[in-house]
Amino acid sequence: MIAIIDYGCGNLFSLSRSLQFLEIDSKITGSADEIKKADKIILPGVGAFGDAADKLNAAGHADLLKELAKDGRYILGICLGMQLLFEKSFEYGEHNGLGLLEGGIFPLGEDISGLKVPHMGWNKLDIVRNDPIFASAGKNDYFYFVHSFYAKNCENCLLATAEYGVDVPAVVGKGNVYGTQFHPEKSGEKGLALLKTFAEL
Repeated sequence: MIAIIDYGCGNLFSLSRSLQFLEIDSKITGSADEIKKADKIILPGVGAFGDAADKLNAAGHADLLKELAKDGRYILGICLGMQLLFEKSFEYGEHNGLGLLEGGIFPLGEDISGLKVPHMGWNKLDIVRNDPIFASAGKNDYFYFVHSFYAKNCENCLLATAEYGVDVPAVVGKGNVYGTQFHPEKSGEKGLALLKTFAEL
């Protein structure tokens, strides 16, 4: 069973419907006991980093995720959920993340010119490191992005980028912890394929 963590900051239902379509057993839950029992965990996220981090901490999910990641449980962060996996964010201040991946989150608008922020739309992947997560989706496949901040200084966990004025880290991963800056649940057939691959890791 895949636990989709409900902490008040996620695009839960479209993700849940995507997993149902794939006939993957999943549950939207904020229960620590149910999250502990899950085979895999998805951390979604929409909104501001600081608010999301505060909610994760208040619910006790931050420490739980760190514990489960250390124990080898597979975790996938999506969009803001991916950003929360990193050490810090500089989104309207400085905020601590989960620290499961090395790197930080920075304003995209400071590093690009002539392009709109948020970055919103379809972009293709450029795989920089082979990984099992790309079993059914990979280079030149298009995925749907919506974000105004992006990861930097994350070379140790960088798996794929997407070009938007800069090389935006699109897929990151280290061991059993993965993240996608794009929304696989909004990315059509290839997004579904990636979710299926994660479920089968």
